[in-house]
Amino acid sequence: MDNEKIKEMLLDIQESKLEFSVVMTGKESKRVNGLYKPETREILLHNKNFKTDNELIYTAVHEYTHHLINEERIEESGGREPPHGGRVHNNAFWAKFHGLLEIAEEKGYYKMDLASSPELEELTKEIKEKYIVPNGRLMQEFGKKLIQAHNLCDECNIRYEDYLDRILQLPRGTAKSVAMVGTLPDEDAYMGFDNMKIVSSIKKPEERAAAQNAIKSGKSPESVIEMMKKKAKTMDPRTKLEKERDRLTKTINELTTRLEYVEESLANL
Repeated sequence: MDNEKIKEMLLDIQESKLEFSVVMTGKESKRVNGLYKPETREILLHNKNFKTDNELIYTAVHEYTHHLINEERIEESGGREPPHGGRVHNNAFWAKFHGLLEIAEEKGYYKMDLASSPELEELTKEIKEKYIVPNGRLMQEFGKKLIQAHNLCDECNIRYEDYLDRILQLPRGTAKSVAMVGTLPDEDAYMGFDNMKIVSSIKKPEERAAAQNAIKSGKSPESVIEMMKKKAKTMDPRTKLEKERDRLTKTINELTTRLEYVEESLANL
């Protein structure tokens, strides 16, 4: 593939009104496979790093994702050049990138063919069946035990937060995530712990079902998270304010609890 062929492929995956160029550097790099320069709109590909066109296309789509996101930011700022820098590989980026890869697969430009390696196909099956699913079940059971421990702490007037901090030595954020996973049905263990955390954090049944279906269809965790964020943006102003109020109230309560604990600790010194 030459530079123009790569550019035509990228534009066929998704149109861009912002002019850009593709340059195969003819070099090998140990640091990066490619680079996008937003100031000059250049996609640089260190083509000596790649053994196949498939590897080249993966990196080209990756850098093109940066270009498309840069284009979106320019449009959002009314045509002004946005400041560059900061974290670029966030959830929004990975969701966009994975979506473009799916289009590239549908159009026959890129492929993820596990069948080409029976050994990898078998190993993938083993990883899912022996590690991802059992880990989901284990963490689900762990969550149920934490919920039980919380209830028992309340019954005997023991502060659950102190129990987590000094007895289990378990970070509160971790305990919260695990406990939420413990509320999911047993059959959800197929998703694995990390995807279960995403699903369990969604309160509305219809939105939770949408996230579960997205995971079943093969969407990446980042894509599911970004999908839920977009749904949240469509909420009416009242609902948004109510959610913000609930978040702030929860934060205040947590900080108040922590302050009480600190004051008690100080008093005992």
